[in-house]
Formats: sequence, structure tokens, C-alpha cells
Amino acid sequence: MDEQALLGLNPNADSDFRQRTLAYFEQLKISPDAWQVCAEALAQRTYSDDHVKFFCFQVLEHQVKYKYSELTTVQQQLIRETLVSWLQNISLNGPSFFFFFFDILSVVDLNPRGVDLYLRIRMAIDSELVDRDVVHTSEEARRNTLIKDTVREQCIPNLVESWYQILQNYQYTNSEVTCQCLEVVGTYVSWIDLSFIANDRFINMPLGHMSIEVLREEACDCLFEVVNKGMDSVDKMKLVESLCQVLQSAGFFSVDQVEDVDFLARFSKLVNGMGQSLIVSCSKLIKNGDIKNAQEALQAIETKVALMLQLLIHEDDDISSNIIGFCYDYLRILKQLTVLSDQQKANVEAIMLAVMKKLTYDEEYNFENQGEDEAMFIEYRKRLKLLLDRLAQVSPELLLASVRRVFSSTLQNWQTTRFMEVEVAVRLLYMAEALPVSHGAHFSGDVSNASALQDMIRTLVTSGVSSYQHTSVMFEFFETIVRYEKFFTVEPQHIPRVLMAFLDHRGLRHSSAKVRSRTAYLFCRFVKSLNKQMNPFIEDILNRIQDLLELSPLENGHQSLLSSDDQVFIYETAGVLICSSREQSPKDWISLCLLHDQEFQLIIYKEAVFVCPYYCSICFGIFCKMGVIFLIQVCNNKTSCLHASSDCSV
Repeated sequence: MDEQALLGLNPNADSDFRQRTLAYFEQLKISPDAWQVCAEALAQRTYSDDHVKFFCFQVLEHQVKYKYSELTTVQQQLIRETLVSWLQNISLNGPSFFFFFFDILSVVDLNPRGVDLYLRIRMAIDSELVDRDVVHTSEEARRNTLIKDTVREQCIPNLVESWYQILQNYQYTNSEVTCQCLEVVGTYVSWIDLSFIANDRFINMPLGHMSIEVLREEACDCLFEVVNKGMDSVDKMKLVESLCQVLQSAGFFSVDQVEDVDFLARFSKLVNGMGQSLIVSCSKLIKNGDIKNAQEALQAIETKVALMLQLLIHEDDDISSNIIGFCYDYLRILKQLTVLSDQQKANVEAIMLAVMKKLTYDEEYNFENQGEDEAMFIEYRKRLKLLLDRLAQVSPELLLASVRRVFSSTLQNWQTTRFMEVEVAVRLLYMAEALPVSHGAHFSGDVSNASALQDMIRTLVTSGVSSYQHTSVMFEFFETIVRYEKFFTVEPQHIPRVLMAFLDHRGLRHSSAKVRSRTAYLFCRFVKSLNKQMNPFIEDILNRIQDLLELSPLENGHQSLLSSDDQVFIYETAGVLICSSREQSPKDWISLCLLHDQEFQLIIYKEAVFVCPYYCSICFGIFCKMGVIFLIQVCNNKTSCLHASSDCSV
């Protein structure tokens, strides 16, 4: 090899040497025999410099990747022998990440470094062949499929045996290698015949590792991949049951006695996988008409519910979150049953109570400056909401009764109750919308449901809880009021009380900018949905929101309570109220809102011309960057024009 050209591989080499090295590399790539020089240098360990060895590997990689099919059988064997020889030598001195296929099995008999090398290569092979995140050309995909098929046909028994020997030899002496091997097993399970793993000889190995503290997390993940693998429904049921028997006898079903939260998070994921696998098996058996085995599967599911509940109610949200899938699918199975047993009803109620408890904020939640932990809890809450929706489908009467019980008991003493408990009580009422009703009409149809909801909303409005001094409670109060706005068409006498909450220090004038912002939007929705009931309150509302319509900061130097984006909703609210008026000319209302501000009127006029060339300067003039203060529908109907001026072109 050109020793002068190789000098450019030194990190400290100047640009001239580097350019010469690159040119030499290109020359070797196109040469038909140069790769043999690199292979010989690697096999005989001619160079000790890692940069030179890497250079030689690059030349060989190019040959294998682009010209391998052109080589003779003898030349292909030479590459093969070179790599095996190098791997055997390097395994005695340090790790390597080079890609190789089958001859590497011999490395297992060497030492931990050799085993580490072997396992890393196995992971690299799987990543190249199976990982769907890696984009491959159609030719590469065809090649990968061919390799997987060949591995399945010729290599799996030897591979599995090598993993077994590694686990057996290193489980007590090298936890890092053992965990690495468990990871490899879990990775390969998805595309090899499961019978090689799911047998008494092999599966007992990771099951035994569940009792070894430094191995049990990885053992959990490995077992999860095993139970997650598709197989015959009856066989899957037997496999899961055998795993559960071992885990239960080892004491893992007593979750409260395990303090390792990281392990419990993995264990919860495993239990979730086992539960969902049983449910899938049960559903398939029912579909196939195998009632006997379906009943056995359902019974097996029921025996896991107690463990599921322990994990769902756990104080750590990650552990609880991992089991939600099992809970959801279990409720789906119950929904399909004609009649629930007493135990199943008790299970439904236990899940309901667990969800209600887990919805609660903790003391450390930062409402003003939400970070990653807060965002994760919000996502967790959304998943709990899905569970509550499913509960509403399974047993609406039980859900309504539970929500009513929690809500009523909490609001009776809201002044002395912690904010998180008050917030959850109101939140549950908000979520009760999931109860099945006719076309979303919560206050018609089922009289009992309507009556219960009306009672709770009436209590929400009249209890005074809107004065609770915590932003989370205020958010939930206004969200719930707007969600059940149809209640106020049934009991309009409560509208003034709610309007005051929106307009005073509890809402649009709250000390928190976030509360003010959200309230502006919700207030607009509330007024729009109840515009027919707003007529008696129009003048009072417009008077109270006058200062919120100002485009610039107040003269006393204080900043506006609302941002320009929030003001959009206040303008729209004013517009709805003006158009709803039956007692006073809309033109007079507009004048009241504009405060005879000449500059403000000019801005509106210009915006109206820009937005719509066919405008009435009075009717459609109430439009600006800040939003709509006049309903567009008025301008679409000339007969409803607000004045009789001849220059109106609407």
C-alpha cells in the first residue's frame, strides 16, 4: 500500500495529504485487486493504527456492497475468512461493531468481550433487516427478506442455543452481558419461530432472571416481547397462564411489597401485554365459535383484574399509564356481555374509583409554568378520560351515581377542601358528558340522567365554588358551564349568576392572564349559544366590557387585561349581543361600544373597505383586525340592514 498516501489518515495531517488520501481511496475502490491488499493487511495485522484499519474496512465494504456478485467463489471465501480471522483476534482485545452474519458464532466460546461483540453484531443485523424506521430501496428490502428467510431456515436453532449458553454462563457473573443477551432475544422474537423460545427449557431462564434485581427489568422486556408475539389463541392462553403462575408464586403479584419503581414500570407493561394477549385470544375464540376455550380465556382475564387494579391505582403515573390498555380492553369485553356478574360489577366500580383518584393533580404541579412533567400528566389524563368514556358505555348508571356521590360530597365542603379534590369533582361533572344520551341532548330523553345532571350543574352554579382561589378550579368551572350551556335554556334564572362570574374577578378580570384568556373565549361561546336568552342583560354586559374593547393600553399606564388575540372574542361577543337586541337600535349599541372614538372608527372603516368592497359603512363597518363585532349574516340580508340610508350597498 502507498504509505505516503496513508499519512493523510492522521487527524493532524494537512490538507494536501488528506487530498492525496482521498484520491488513493478512490483508486483502490475501482481497482479489481486492491481490496485483496486491504484484506491481507487486516488478516496479518500489518497496521496497528485504527485509522488505517478503518480505511481498509471501507475498501472491503465497497467491494462487498457493490461488486460482491462479480467475485469468484474463492474470492468471496477469502473475504469471509479474513473477517472471521479479524473478529477472532479483535474479540480478545476490545469490542467491535462490524457487520457479519453466521461464522461469528464461534466467538461465543471466547470471553465476555467476544460475547459482547457477538451480541452487538446480532443487534446490528436485526436493525438492518427488521427496523422499519430505516428506509431501504426495493432491492435492499428484497435482500433483507431473503436473508431473514435464510436465517429462519438454517440458523435459528444455533442462534437460540448460543443465547441460552450466554444466559446460563453469565447470569451470575456478568449482568451487563446477560441484559444485552435478553435484549437480543426480545428483539429477534418478533420474526423467528416462537417455539424456539416459548418452551420450558428456554423460557424458564428469563423467568428466573425476574428474581435477580440487576436482570429483572430486561427480563420483563424480553418476556413482554414473547407474550406480544402472535400465535394460536389456545397456545397463547396456556403460555400466559404458565408465566403468570410462576410470577405469582414468586410474589410479583403483591405490588405493594415492591419498592423499585423502575422495575414496576416494566412489570406493569408486561402485565398489560399479558392481559391484552388474553383478550385478543378470547375475542378470536368467540369469533371462531370455540365457546369452551373462550370461557377459559375470560376466566383467565378475570383472575388478572386484581393485579391490574393494583397497578392502575399506583401512585407513580408511569406504572399506572402502562396498564391502561388492559383496562380499556377489559371494559370492551364486559360491554359485549349481556349480563355482568356481581364480581364484574365490582371490578367496573373499582376501575371507576381508581380513575377518579388518578385524575387528581399532585401538590408539585406547576400551573403557571408548565414543563415536561406537566405535559406528560395532561396526556395521562387524556388516557384516563378514554377509560371513563368506556365506563360510561359499560355501566352509565354506575358512573353517574359515582360522579354524583363524589361531586356532591366535595362541593358541600368546598371551602375547606384541597384544590385538587375540588378540581377533580368539577372535572368529573365535565366528563359526565360521556354518558349516552339522545343526540347529545343531556336535558331531554332519560329523565333520571337529565335530572341528576341538572342537579349537579345547579349545585355547581349556586354553591359559590366559582370563588375558589385556585386557577385550576376556575378553569374547570367555566369549561363545565360552557359544556352544559343547554342547562340554562331549561333553568334561565341562573344566567345572571354565571354572567357575573364571567365578568368579574373570577373570569375576565382574574389575576391570572391564563384564566382571563381562556375565559374570553368561553364567554364568547356562552353568549353565542344562549343569544336568545341574553336580551335582558345586553346593556349591563356591554357596559362592563367597554374597557376591554380598548385597542391600546389604558391612559393610567397599566397594560390591557386581554391580549389582542383575546380581544377578538370580546368584540365577537359584543357583536352577538348587539344583533340579539330587541329593545334598542343596534346603531346605538355600536356607539356605546365605540365610545365615540374617532381614531377607532377610522381604523374600523378602513378595515371594512379592505375586507369587503360591498359594504354598508354602518352595518358592516364594525369590522377590524381585532375581530367581528357585527354578525356577517346581517350584511347578507338587505332587509335586515340597520338603517335606511340610500348609500347602503349591502
